[in-house]
Amino acid sequence: MAYDEDLADRVRKVVPADAEVTERKMFGGLAFLLEGHMFVGVVGSELMVRIGSEATQRALALDHVREMDFTGRPAKNMIFVQPAGLDDPALERWVTAAAGYVRALPPKRPHRPARRARR
Repeated sequence: MAYDEDLADRVRKVVPADAEVTERKMFGGLAFLLEGHMFVGVVGSELMVRIGSEATQRALALDHVREMDFTGRPAKNMIFVQPAGLDDPALERWVTAAAGYVRALPPKRPHRPARRARR
């Protein structure tokens, strides 16, 4: 699945300037990681936002927001925001909220490759 390059560019303009933000192709789209934690992404034309379970429940009452159900099961910490809900001020609010959520998470441990079993 292709992702909306224009939306990805708009996200790049509002990511926190004071943090280490990287990009990785994931979920058939583009994920933005803040200090190793995925916090927002672009999947198709929608913004994927990681804001925690309590904020997710509040957000689902808003227009243009739906559960993130990428695997067929809703993710309790994430939502999708449809393009109609992503004017510039709203986009910046979603990105800021997601960055705030992942900054409160424990530091990401470095990924180590799996060991092969010896025969």
